[in-house]
Amino acid sequence: MLDVKAIRKNFPILDRKVYGKPLVYLDNAATSQKPHSVIQSLVDYYEGYNANVHRGVHALSMEATDKYEEARHKVARFIGAPKPESVIWTRNTSEAINLVAYTWAAANIKAGDEIVVSQMEHHSNLVPWQKVARDNGATLQVIPITKEGVLDPSQTDSFITRKTKLLAINQVSNSLGTINPVKSLTKKAHAFGAKVLIDGAQSVPHMPVDVKDLDCDFLAFSGHKMLGPTGIGALYVKPDVLEKMEPFLRGGEMVLEVWNDRATWNGLPMRFEAGTPNIADAIALGAAVDYLTALGMDNVREHEKQLTQYALSQLKQIEELDLFGPMDVSQRGGILPFHNSEVHPHDLGTYLDREGIAIRTGHHCTMPLMRAMGIVATARASLYIYNTEEEVDKLVAVLKDALRYFTDGTKRANRPG
Repeated sequence: MLDVKAIRKNFPILDRKVYGKPLVYLDNAATSQKPHSVIQSLVDYYEGYNANVHRGVHALSMEATDKYEEARHKVARFIGAPKPESVIWTRNTSEAINLVAYTWAAANIKAGDEIVVSQMEHHSNLVPWQKVARDNGATLQVIPITKEGVLDPSQTDSFITRKTKLLAINQVSNSLGTINPVKSLTKKAHAFGAKVLIDGAQSVPHMPVDVKDLDCDFLAFSGHKMLGPTGIGALYVKPDVLEKMEPFLRGGEMVLEVWNDRATWNGLPMRFEAGTPNIADAIALGAAVDYLTALGMDNVREHEKQLTQYALSQLKQIEELDLFGPMDVSQRGGILPFHNSEVHPHDLGTYLDREGIAIRTGHHCTMPLMRAMGIVATARASLYIYNTEEEVDKLVAVLKDALRYFTDGTKRANRPG
């Protein structure tokens, strides 16, 4: 198990106060906080060996190149990739998915093909496929969810067919916390010759993920949700698939030779990394991977399961709240969406903020899911390695106060903060 007290000392922002109250940060599904080691890795790069990579023969450039590629090796090992060349740096999960849409999908999805997604997809794993389907004459199929917020196995069997060319699905829903059975779904899709893209934005930071075990063709994830900086993410592609993909962006670094009328492409993965890359943040993502590796991803997952179980048990005591997603913590991540029919989520979020508690409110980039659930938005608390039961207790206590305040006008004169 994790030593959460010791972990919290590694995160300087957790010492901060908001409106005079100790910060309780429960917005980890949006972005995580950063430990000293990640912050220091950025300082070390800019103070010690700031230079462009792959191009210079001087000491700074070679050191930067070594650190940059070392980070790629760390990320590859972290997700079980067979070789580092199968990991492409991107800005985030959204760009990684779009890279697949504009390269592999544009070339391989034809009229009459079907692209299958789930009802719980983030817009980033839905809108690109809408465009591919429209441009290529394909059909977009959306697997519905049950009232418990999980996929119905009988539905998946009827949606994944011989017409399926691509299954694009999240491993963990950012709005419900649902953990989807991506390994078995991948096996079903492959049986029909389809490729599988897994949105790992909410899974890679929180649980062991091994692309060889999952056998997925693509895995996309972001650094900023896993203790790393913003502006850096990664796309894993099976080597045999990647070899056949055309470049996404064209220009510096991704070329091998250029003539006035033609060009040839560099080897992998640089073929997909045109221009000066995000060197510092890639290196810092490597530092984040080091931190998580030292904790052990099995331990990270176990901590979140126990904390999620505790949080659900406490939130269930607030009868005025509707909770969403599976109640079995083996089927969900540390994402806790809730809703009250009389109080808008934004009002709850603002009230909590005045007490130092940071959560997310809104549709969470899943508008179709919200419509399917019959609501406009939810309030969402999300947990990570540095969160505690005491913070859950504070969330629950302040939520109770907020609901009393908004549903009883006589209480408003005593509004805290």
